[in-house]
Amino acid sequence: MPYTARDYAALVGMEGFSETLIKNHFTLYQGYVTNTNKVMDILGQLLKDGKAGTPEYAELKRRFGWEFNGMRLHEYYFENLGGKTPMAKDGKLAKKIQAEFGSIEEWEKDYRSTGAMRGIGWVILYEDVPSGRLFNVWINEHDVSHPAGCNPLLVMDVFEHAFMIDYGLKRADYIGAFFKNINWQAVESRCKG
Repeated sequence: MPYTARDYAALVGMEGFSETLIKNHFTLYQGYVTNTNKVMDILGQLLKDGKAGTPEYAELKRRFGWEFNGMRLHEYYFENLGGKTPMAKDGKLAKKIQAEFGSIEEWEKDYRSTGAMRGIGWVILYEDVPSGRLFNVWINEHDVSHPAGCNPLLVMDVFEHAFMIDYGLKRADYIGAFFKNINWQAVESRCKG
């Protein structure tokens, strides 16, 4: 069953995200969905044709993680946007953040600082499912560096396409707009422990 791009049109008009920026971002996401399906189709055909283990097969196997994670991380990103209410200070997530970081303010300072680092990639608040611990993690490329056994809670895209149309090199301004639009209910719903 092929993957289908989800509709995030409700995000158009978010404060701090121009229509041009968000629609370009949707188009990029749709490309990841299309390419995930293409890679899966070609790999399936190569397998049927007895060409597993060929260089083409191997390279597409390596490419799959890039396309799939590009699709899925964008879905997490878009789904944790569009919020209008602050994090519930007495909620499960807030309590976990306070226990791990000392305060919500300290966690936010660390998350924003991680996002402001030079480079391209993602910033993800991960929950280590076995231990329940929380980590703010920098992910450079979609297909590498994800901590095994961890659940993404809050995902922020810090590739240039996520902010340069509106903010140029002012990444901190983009991060501020991101924080104004977090859908904390979606983030909290991802929390396992």
